[in-house]
Amino acid sequence: MWRSVKEVLGGTEAAKGLTVQGWVRTRRDSKDFSFLEINDGTCLGSLQVIADVGIEGYDQIQGMTTGASVRVVGNLVSSPGKGQKWEMQATAVEMVGSAPEDYPLQKKRHGPEFLREMAHLRPRTNLFGAVFRTRSRLAHAVHRFFEERDFVYVHTPIITANDCEGAGEMFQVTTRPAGGNDQEDFFGKTTHLTVSGQLEGETFACALTNIYTFGPTFRAENSHTSRHASEFWMIEPEMAFCNLEGDMDLAEEFVKELTREILEGPDDDFGLFSRFVDKGLEERLRFIVERPFARLSYTEAVEILEKSGQSFDYPVGWGENLQSEHERYLTEEHCKSPVTVYDYPEVIKPFYMRRNDDGKTVAAMDVLVPGIGEIVGGSQREERLEILRRTMSREGLSEEAYGWYLDLRRFGTVPHAGFGLGFERMLMMVTGVQNIRDVIPYPRTPGVCGP
Repeated sequence: MWRSVKEVLGGTEAAKGLTVQGWVRTRRDSKDFSFLEINDGTCLGSLQVIADVGIEGYDQIQGMTTGASVRVVGNLVSSPGKGQKWEMQATAVEMVGSAPEDYPLQKKRHGPEFLREMAHLRPRTNLFGAVFRTRSRLAHAVHRFFEERDFVYVHTPIITANDCEGAGEMFQVTTRPAGGNDQEDFFGKTTHLTVSGQLEGETFACALTNIYTFGPTFRAENSHTSRHASEFWMIEPEMAFCNLEGDMDLAEEFVKELTREILEGPDDDFGLFSRFVDKGLEERLRFIVERPFARLSYTEAVEILEKSGQSFDYPVGWGENLQSEHERYLTEEHCKSPVTVYDYPEVIKPFYMRRNDDGKTVAAMDVLVPGIGEIVGGSQREERLEILRRTMSREGLSEEAYGWYLDLRRFGTVPHAGFGLGFERMLMMVTGVQNIRDVIPYPRTPGVCGP
């Protein structure tokens, strides 16, 4: 009867004739028996196996070095060892796959930089196993959150002819021969990897009311910071008959719910993060869950920063983007809570955001959290046809290319709003891991694309 290590360690009673499979973490030998520590990745813990001399397959024990894969049959018994409830008394062992002496993940600890060079092996370590189990749990929590609120899950395209953000930092998708033109390309026009599923998501929200997307997005930004990657995952809900206030309410509820999921989940993975990655992690996450988010207009936020007396690396001024250091000051020093900043200057925001009556700002919002800065960005969308057309004209956007987007305003327009949450930044927040490269299985950054 096959059982995972997670099932075995979580068992409530002894059992006979179990089969466990996994990879050897350590092996210790004595005259009459050997100890094996086996982990199969289903949980942080490893199962201790006692293999007596003479059992079936014992002649293979010397080959069961760190990294080797094994299959063990035996009986689960109470363990006299400290800190472990169960151990397995083996009746047969089998080596499935050997690992040579140059197996790179030996007993000594390796730093994240070293492990990034072997992304194909790093999930076998305690830290990265915990990170990617947490990533899986959080992804399930995302879908559960929206399903419980009757949102429809929509798969928006990865290849697009639209630039949602207007940043121009997009990866081109082409089969065009050298010196060829658009007509010779696969789609007959210039296409890119998407930076957001928002625009396509709006079309479905204007038919199905509440929808969300959850998928990979891409930025060809030559950034080497710990918070940026060229490929990352975004969660983007879009809601018809919704204004900026409702958008901010849902974003706050969403961040709190995902944070609560991690706090109330299995202790072993979260315990590793709070003991070895960030000792203040639990306190900070409880802070996020238990306190209402502060709300500041962009104008108020700038005034607070200007009067702070702080010496920032980036200047503060109305009309400038808030930088990470500004965002962290607002959350960690001034408000001492997560902060939602709203009503940003029109000049620093994309064309699709709803223009406010003051003629200077748009109905945009960002959710800022301690330790990370911005984690959510969203807005109420411009639903008024003529105002949207004027904005597009001013920004040089073709009505022909965006005719389908304008149709949403021609045919039964409604106020609608949405936001995007960076999944990797959320993972950084709940694990305490400081580099985005360490919360995505295979990071894609400038100069890095492998394996």
